[in-house]
Amino acid sequence: MTDLTTPGAYLEAMRAEAPLVHCITNYVAMNIAANSLLAAGASPAMVHAAEEAGEFASFAAALTINIGTLSPDWVEGMTAAARGAREAGVPWVFDPVAHFATAYRRQATEALMALRPDIVRGNASEILALAGGQSTAKGVDARDPVHAAEEAARRLAGERDTIVAVTGETDFVTDGVRALRISGGSPLMPKVTALGCSLTCMIGAYAGVKGADLFDATAAALAYFAVAGARAEAAAEGPGSFSVHFLDQLALVDGAALDAANRMEVA
Repeated sequence: MTDLTTPGAYLEAMRAEAPLVHCITNYVAMNIAANSLLAAGASPAMVHAAEEAGEFASFAAALTINIGTLSPDWVEGMTAAARGAREAGVPWVFDPVAHFATAYRRQATEALMALRPDIVRGNASEILALAGGQSTAKGVDARDPVHAAEEAARRLAGERDTIVAVTGETDFVTDGVRALRISGGSPLMPKVTALGCSLTCMIGAYAGVKGADLFDATAAALAYFAVAGARAEAAAEGPGSFSVHFLDQLALVDGAALDAANRMEVA
């Protein structure tokens, strides 16, 4: 087994294993999320029907659930998948998109959080609200800076026994004890729809590596996106070309380049 001591080692191990990542994500994100995982070297599967989601999650390397576009049938599939993953010991990642916006989203989020996600990824507004704090956001976009959600993330991670990743201009990840900030990326990233959703799926790919420490795996996935984003911006003329270059960079960045970028600092 690869010695998983650096983000680059995680990237190389993920590519060698090509983990099957069961992604339940929103309509907007399906294409870019699948393409991001393929470019990185993972194997995506978009399976959401309740009739098969639980069984499928039980043999995937990781499960990711994103509540961006909810419906009763999809919630049933998400619940079945989370239960299947939990029972099989498969790590699962939860992306509580705009969970505070409506009563239906709040109810779905409460039910899924009760199934104990291993990792929660959201923007600062989502994490603040999930931890019981006050957020200025009303929809899917973050209105709060990442630093404003750091203490809430630490508290949420400790209370829920999970890894919490807050993503934005500078990412923050904590397990309630350890914490890191990851810099990089590009201001063009929020101008391309569903890159945050794709990052949730990428965290699943890293979490699915055999022998992964889920805190380190999450940080490594964040660093990978940050490096790919910075490199894509250097070649892009705007959001459209950035999207293309970003997928290219997900394929082109290797373990040595990821480690050389040194995007992490202890928080």
